[in-house]
Amino acid sequence: MGQGSRPENSENFALIEDQIRECYGRVVYSHKTHEKCADILLVRNSKIKLAQIALSAATTVSLVVVIFGYGRTATIVGALVSIILLALNVYTKDFDLVKDAQRHKETADKLWMIRETYISLLVDMASNSISLEEIKTKRDKLQEELSQIYKSSPRTNLKGYSTAQKALKESEDMTFSDEELDNMLLKSLRKTDRGTSESL
Repeated sequence: MGQGSRPENSENFALIEDQIRECYGRVVYSHKTHEKCADILLVRNSKIKLAQIALSAATTVSLVVVIFGYGRTATIVGALVSIILLALNVYTKDFDLVKDAQRHKETADKLWMIRETYISLLVDMASNSISLEEIKTKRDKLQEELSQIYKSSPRTNLKGYSTAQKALKESEDMTFSDEELDNMLLKSLRKTDRGTSESL
């Protein structure tokens, strides 16, 4: 698309660009939220497994104590610990935390691809290498793909969203300095090295 054709539709272009930027932002948050939800569930699962091991050990110790004749207190402690262990076992029976975490991870992986496609579309728009009709077609395709992903995705929670928000706003999980990016790239592609060589 030639640069001369953009001014005629500049207002429409700006509106669509704003919409796509907004969609990109929502996908970034959704992607990060699903990642954090998966992490939260896996940590919770690990804690429950450790608690089950500890409670099983405590139950066994209390039974051994009873066997050796230190009865009443050990029996009461053993009974209480057994009740807690039973409650945990019932909880883990009704909720498969690892499976739920995997579903969040799969959703995050799909959203990552959508996120990167939005970035590519914004780059194409900024470089003036794509027509308004092509932009609309790609936008509509992305929205349809997102709709399908969200239909089958697990529900997120407030803790996952809050953790994602903190990661994106405070820890800047999605942003890199030129130096950080250069360290990940081949020397020939580094921006800082290019600037040095151009100045010579």
